[in-house]
Amino acid sequence: MIQFFKNPNYDIIGKRKIATIISTVIILIGIVSILIQGLHYGIDFEGGTLIQLKFANKTTAGELRDLLKNPELGTPVIQKSAENEYMIRVKSFGTKNIIIGKIKDDLKDKKFEVRRVDKVGPKIGGELRTSGILAIFVSMLLVLLYISIRFEFKFAVGAIIALFHDILITLGIFSIFQWEISMPVLAAFLTIVGYSLNDTIVVYDRIREDRAAYRNTKSFLEIINLSINQSLSRTIITSLTTFLVVFVLVIYGGETLFGFAIAMLIGVVVGTYSSAFVAAPLLIYWQDKINTTKSKKRLR
Repeated sequence: MIQFFKNPNYDIIGKRKIATIISTVIILIGIVSILIQGLHYGIDFEGGTLIQLKFANKTTAGELRDLLKNPELGTPVIQKSAENEYMIRVKSFGTKNIIIGKIKDDLKDKKFEVRRVDKVGPKIGGELRTSGILAIFVSMLLVLLYISIRFEFKFAVGAIIALFHDILITLGIFSIFQWEISMPVLAAFLTIVGYSLNDTIVVYDRIREDRAAYRNTKSFLEIINLSINQSLSRTIITSLTTFLVVFVLVIYGGETLFGFAIAMLIGVVVGTYSSAFVAAPLLIYWQDKINTTKSKKRLR
């Protein structure tokens, strides 16, 4: 296997307090942003209208975006579905005729036919939002159960906290920049959960093996630091290849894929970081607490 690092011996665990401060600051900034300006939900979650238009002449999404300026339509999401055919999503709950009339006013210099009009009410959007949040929490509960069975409960707690860490940071960044949260973005969040978990389990597996091999010769802290270093090459290779792919999607994927791609890009970076600087160090905090409790019981 290709190795970026030959026998690495970095003091990663020694930097855990600095990493904790950095993570805490970023998460707090994100939470403040969410409380002040909230999250920018797309039509999938807030409701709105989807219109499919077929144009007679060559038209670009940029042209349509420049022309659709009616404030009552909000900021439309424009997606190309076929040659000279576009899906336009607007946050408007008026009747079909009123919405089409506003679009025709803005696109008066364009010849087109309306192929389809679908509406998503605010109630349905709210139900989708609730279902999305529920899906993330259910996935985390299943993760907790799985890791508790495969490893130990303290490993499961560390993995879950790391997942919350990744999602909170990603949500915070989306709030700060007011990027739209849609169904594809929700899919990206669920993918982040799986990606981050996979990386964490690799590190945990190595910790379990090293703990059995060095139980009598190394401290728990030294074992965890060794395990992270041993997993470093694999982690960097996996993360870098994924990062490059989603980075290309961010740059060239266009507006349609931007939300999904940027969420994945943030998730890859934060998930890689959290495996080494959040999930693994939490085992040390847990072990220290157990040792402190045992010491107090002895003193009694």
